[in-house]
Amino acid sequence: MNSIPLSRKPAQDDALKFGKDDLFEPQKVAQFLQLDRDDVSRIADVPIASIRWDLDVPHPVKACLREIGETANLVAQVFDGSVAKTALWFQTINPLLGNIAPSDMIRAGRHDRLRRFIDSTTDDDRRPAQK
Repeated sequence: MNSIPLSRKPAQDDALKFGKDDLFEPQKVAQFLQLDRDDVSRIADVPIASIRWDLDVPHPVKACLREIGETANLVAQVFDGSVAKTALWFQTINPLLGNIAPSDMIRAGRHDRLRRFIDSTTDDDRRPAQK
């Protein structure tokens, strides 16, 4: 997964309860977005056998899911921290994304594009564009 510069304003809080800094739990991001081990292996570019959720989570997995979790928390901000609304947004096909759900973009390794879309379509209220 290509890393994107996170010079944009980060999410104000951890509405989705993924944890911050040393308390970050990458498995919670995977569960929230319904990513299985194959998905995580592909998007983090690590062998499936190395996917683990204990204290020895491989750095590429942790870094990738931290970035994706940050994006999810940005969307949650728009929905006033609503976990249900945020989850629905990620699972719903979006015509502005080429009729693909945001979670499917992540599965396809296109998180960078999704993040750019979210950044470009949010106004001062941080509201993502929807049709």
